[in-house]
Amino acid sequence: MPSRRRARTSATSVFLVLGLAIAGYALHSAGLLPPAQADDAATSGPDATSDPGPGSTASASGASEPSRASSPDPDAAASLRLLATLPVKGKAPATGYDRTAQFGTAWLDVDHNGCDTRNDVLARDLTAVVRQGPCRVMTGTLVSPYTGGSIAFTRGQTTSTEVQIDHVVALENAWRTGAQQLSQTSREALANDPANLFAVDQHSNAQKRSGDAATWLPAAKGFRCTYVGHQVMVKAKYRLWVTPAERDAMIRVLDRC
Repeated sequence: MPSRRRARTSATSVFLVLGLAIAGYALHSAGLLPPAQADDAATSGPDATSDPGPGSTASASGASEPSRASSPDPDAAASLRLLATLPVKGKAPATGYDRTAQFGTAWLDVDHNGCDTRNDVLARDLTAVVRQGPCRVMTGTLVSPYTGGSIAFTRGQTTSTEVQIDHVVALENAWRTGAQQLSQTSREALANDPANLFAVDQHSNAQKRSGDAATWLPAAKGFRCTYVGHQVMVKAKYRLWVTPAERDAMIRVLDRC
C-alpha cells in the first residue's frame, strides 16, 4: 500500500507541475503577464509611425515638423557693437557668382528635418497654415514684414510666387563680401539659415535684388531695426565684411531704434 500511495502522489505532482507550466505559457502568449516579464523582442520592432499619404492635410503623430527655430530679433545696441567688429572694405568683383553652383540648389534640407527650407520658412512665417503631408505648405496668410501688407498664399503654378523667401544678406552680396572664401558647406548653410530668411511679398523681393542696407531698406520703417540687425548678425556669423556705405547706413538705422 505505501508504495502505491507514493506512486499516486508522484503522478499527482507531475500533473500539477505540468498544469502550472501550461497555464503560465498560455498567460504569456495572451499578453497577460506583467511588462517586466514580457519578451524584449516584443518592443524592438520598427517605429509604427508612418508618413501620411500625398493627399493628407495633417502630419502623422511623431512625423518631422518643419523647423520653427529662428534667431531672436537682435538688440540695436548689441547690433551696433557687433557691427563695429566687422571688417570694412570694398566689394569684391562678382566674377564667378552662380547661385546654384556656389550656394546650392534652392531649396535644400540642411537641417535634415525632412522638409526643404522654403517650406520650413513658409510654415514659420505664415499663419493659418494648411499642409499636404508633414512639409508641403499649401495655403496660409502672410503679413509681409517688408510692407505690412497681407497676402493670402495659395500654392500653384501662377500663385506661389506671390510669397517669396528673401535672403536678408543677399547671396550675391555675400559672395562679394567674403563668401568666396567660405567652404561649399558653409555657403549652403548661409543660404538656408533661418536667421537670414524671411517670407516676403514678391514686389519687395524683386525690388531689393542684391541690394545692401545702403541701397535698399524695407518700406515698413518699423521693421528696419530687425532687418538690419539680422544683416549684422549674419555677416558676423559667416565672417563677411561690410562696405563703408553699407556700414554707415546700418549705423543710421540702428541709431534710431
